[in-house]
Amino acid sequence: MASEINRRTFVKGTLLSSAGLTLGGGAGGSFGVQAATAPADPAAAAASAMPRGRIGKLEVSRLLLGGNLLTHYTHSRDLRYVYTLAARYNTDEKIFETLAAAEAHGINTLSIHNPPHPISVLRRYREERGGKIQWIICPTAPVEPDLSKYTREVEDLVAMGANAIYLWGVHADALVNASQIELLAKAVEVPHRLGVPSGVGGHCLDVVKACEENHVNADFYIKTFHHHNYPTGPKPDELKAPYSEYPGYWCREPEETAAVMAKVQKPWIAFKTMAAGAIPPADAFRYAFTHGADFVLAGMFDFEIAEDTRIARETLGDLAGRSRPWRA
Repeated sequence: MASEINRRTFVKGTLLSSAGLTLGGGAGGSFGVQAATAPADPAAAAASAMPRGRIGKLEVSRLLLGGNLLTHYTHSRDLRYVYTLAARYNTDEKIFETLAAAEAHGINTLSIHNPPHPISVLRRYREERGGKIQWIICPTAPVEPDLSKYTREVEDLVAMGANAIYLWGVHADALVNASQIELLAKAVEVPHRLGVPSGVGGHCLDVVKACEENHVNADFYIKTFHHHNYPTGPKPDELKAPYSEYPGYWCREPEETAAVMAKVQKPWIAFKTMAAGAIPPADAFRYAFTHGADFVLAGMFDFEIAEDTRIARETLGDLAGRSRPWRA
């Protein structure tokens, strides 16, 4: 209960100070986050203190900014109004503020899929606001035998500035389920031909298993990972359902995932670590890092970034019990 009260208190205080920062911002452009340019800013120290790892040629913060909230997709179960709430809150200007806050607190990379408007906002953030945050993007074009649509989309994304590409977990799940591993492997090679790291996403652990067994040349994996010890966690009968009926925000087999990933020598970005908001970040981050994840991908509103980055730094600074070697 104490941690819950602290988080609510933090959110309330941050919202109030955020309002003050917005009123105080001038045309010179502090991007709504004055702390990013203040001379003696504690956030600058926080940024330098955020641990990083490597994925190919990229240096990536251990905590990445998730893109779903920026695209207004919330995994909010049947609470449909939350989607509208996210869209009304995360305006273009608020997304600029969120990206600037992430950079100010040491997050140097985000991961997002590619709806046209959010991608245009990312481009504007770089071009108009001088943003440096790196993009790891999953194309949503169909992965068909000739790969023409997929290749064209990857080429466009790299031309726009994507720093790495990964095969969308929805597509990877389907390809593995259909035993189309050869097509999956060909899709992974498309970003390589353009000189950027190429990864594979997955909700289903069979994706990682199939890639490893068939020596797919992925540079990294993005795999769901969280425990089931939360009030709305999956029940035993739900775990028996076919994977096609299994909610994408769940990690179906966390213990087996940790065991499989322990043998994988490629970097692992864990996502859905908070089970779409059901697990507090302190619990989620510690579970993911302790059980082998090299990076955590977390969706965050702007007012959550300062606290969540602090939690990540403290967790990484006191990580007793990690058995998997860092692979990034």
